[in-house]
Amino acid sequence: MKITKAVIPAAGFGTRVLPATKSFPKEMFPIVDKPTIQYIVEEAVNAGITDILIITTRGKGLIADHFDRSPELEQILEKSGKTDFLNLVRSISELANINFIRQKEMKGLGHAILKAKSFVGREPFAVLFGDGVIVSKTKPAIQQLIEHYGEFGEGVVGVKKVAESEIHKYGSLKVEHLHDNVFGCTDMKEKPKTKEEVLSLYSIIDRCVLPPEIFDILERTEPGVGGEIQLTDAMREIAVTKGMTAVEFEGKRYDMGNKFGILQAQIEVGLNHPETKDALKAYIKELAAKL
Repeated sequence: MKITKAVIPAAGFGTRVLPATKSFPKEMFPIVDKPTIQYIVEEAVNAGITDILIITTRGKGLIADHFDRSPELEQILEKSGKTDFLNLVRSISELANINFIRQKEMKGLGHAILKAKSFVGREPFAVLFGDGVIVSKTKPAIQQLIEHYGEFGEGVVGVKKVAESEIHKYGSLKVEHLHDNVFGCTDMKEKPKTKEEVLSLYSIIDRCVLPPEIFDILERTEPGVGGEIQLTDAMREIAVTKGMTAVEFEGKRYDMGNKFGILQAQIEVGLNHPETKDALKAYIKELAAKL
């Protein structure tokens, strides 16, 4: 099935990386020379997505500005003959049809996704979390999910195994191996508190493809963990009644809402960037010799 719409929730406060996020969106943290949100948008575009809704909140106008045209900057670059930079800047505003809506009250991820109902309509859509960058050596992570839409039940979740000591921070899934890296998912538990509540060490990581019926479910979903409307609770209803496909996607995930995740992304992406890899490799070797 061809899926052309994506929703990117980017309304969180970024409290784990305060004070940097007091007045600067975590989605705009740069990884070498591009902001986090651009990596995520490019992943969606490279997977065939043409229409994107980014859900923001107050104080995140910089995200919209980044994907807008910048006539003054373009004029300066054109006059100075910096054609490569000019084309680069212009291309950002032409990546896709990008729309924005504000989540005026912070009532959870489920509440944020519900804001996309009129944008999505009655068709399946992709969800890419705004602080999760996934770098893949094969194909975009979200494309790996889209390719398995409808294989088992309704919807697809991107999963990875999580350490037992960390599973309480995530959602735990009940899965049954189908083939290769594909599983059937028949139950979910958001942030299990005890070992008995852990269904498996597989957890949803930053990506999913959802059927339009998720909106009807979200409208009647009561607040859950943290007093918020949890997307996992709504997806669980689908998993339990119809099942969902779980795909253990290929790719390295960076948590850009986490201090160490930000450092990892900067270093590892920098080691593969043509303009920085040689100097950074030499610097790391020199630094390591002093540790």
